[in-house]
Amino acid sequence: MPSPTPTPIPIPTPIIMRSLIPLLLASLAFGAELKPLLNEQPLPSLAKPTFKEALGAEWNVARGKWVPEEGVLHMIDIPEQKHVPVLWHKVGLSAAVIELDFRQNAPGGFLVGCDGAKHVARVVVTPTALSIAEDSVTPSHTIATTKVTAKQGEWHHLRVEWKGDEMAANLDGIELKAKHAYVATEKARSWLAGTKSADVKNLTINGTKVEAKK
Repeated sequence: MPSPTPTPIPIPTPIIMRSLIPLLLASLAFGAELKPLLNEQPLPSLAKPTFKEALGAEWNVARGKWVPEEGVLHMIDIPEQKHVPVLWHKVGLSAAVIELDFRQNAPGGFLVGCDGAKHVARVVVTPTALSIAEDSVTPSHTIATTKVTAKQGEWHHLRVEWKGDEMAANLDGIELKAKHAYVATEKARSWLAGTKSADVKNLTINGTKVEAKK
């Protein structure tokens, strides 16, 4: 009796291969998001809002309007305040990992920062640059910057970390790190801010809380 003819293994067509490319790139990007910048060990999870209900008591709207809706947090400017919209997370962190997706809907920039008694440091994203600045002086002193492309109206992934006197950021796979003595100032809160209008989703905050003074 003749042996049965083996079933041929299908070879992906160019069309199928092209359809797989975005999935492969997404997998690579996901791996990049998880790469530690400063904090090698995982930090405790402190906040992971769904943006499907009102923000909890640990949040404070300092300026503008911040409206959660169906998994997205909408940042809206109030012109009468004459200040960019700012949202505080009222937990001081000596070490932090803040990760989110944002979409800037108006010309300008998106910021993630931390305060003590006053501003301490910040990461600033503009359409053409990713920067880290410290706030021992006014205006803020930029201590590191690199060129990026962050188009208005598109979603971008941002990871911000700090530990001791160091601060770092990863925007869509592009990394930036900086070191300055003032960054080590004791923190009282972290914050999000932006120009005019932006959206935020998939926000997570992990960190080590500042020890309460006895």
